Amino acid sequence: MPIAGKGMLITAMDVDPAEEADFNLWYDREHLAERVAIEGFNEARRWIAESAAPKYFCTYSTAGFEVLSSPAYAKALASQTEWSRHHIARFRNMQRAIGRVTESRGKGRGAALAVVRLRPPSDQRDEIRRRLQLEMDPGKLAGVISMHLIESDPALSRSLTDPDASNPGAADWFLLLEGTNPESVAMLANSRFGDSVFPVVSSGTYRLMWDLCRADL
Repeated sequence: MPIAGKGMLITAMDVDPAEEADFNLWYDREHLAERVAIEGFNEARRWIAESAAPKYFCTYSTAGFEVLSSPAYAKALASQTEWSRHHIARFRNMQRAIGRVTESRGKGRGAALAVVRLRPPSDQRDEIRRRLQLEMDPGKLAGVISMHLIESDPALSRSLTDPDASNPGAADWFLLLEGTNPESVAMLANSRFGDSVFPVVSSGTYRLMWDLCRADL
């Protein structure tokens, strides 16, 4: 499996252009390393929009889903640095999802990413999952490396800045399509996983900025 872990934290946000340089420095010099250092976290990957919103997208994979509700993670959330508090309070269009990696197909990881956000009705989830699994095979698709399905947990997928805010998308699923170039994964998202076939909320493409594995610390 391209993603060995069973849990994933997904965050996405826009930022004030006046804060953007310091926001990126914070992410690159402090935030990713802090998160990957938490017991049970495997890696973090930062992405920037090619044709998507919000502008910044980040995935954190964990050894098990339970890591994302563990005392170690809770302690990290409760012990944010001043630099972290400064930027987290200023996120715009923030998205945050905690979910299970229920499918991961292919060999390797790509530098381009298509993100397809799905909102399956509760009474159709088994059928939609089955249909997705039938389509999630990179096979010999040019420029496509791997595909992953993340099913969000609505109880854990809440805002850090406003935990009590209503979140109609808390139970959404994320289909992550990795490849060698944005055009290939965008074409795949539109042709095989479009809104005429699946309950798509949004779709967009990103390119990899950098990643950090636990072994790199």
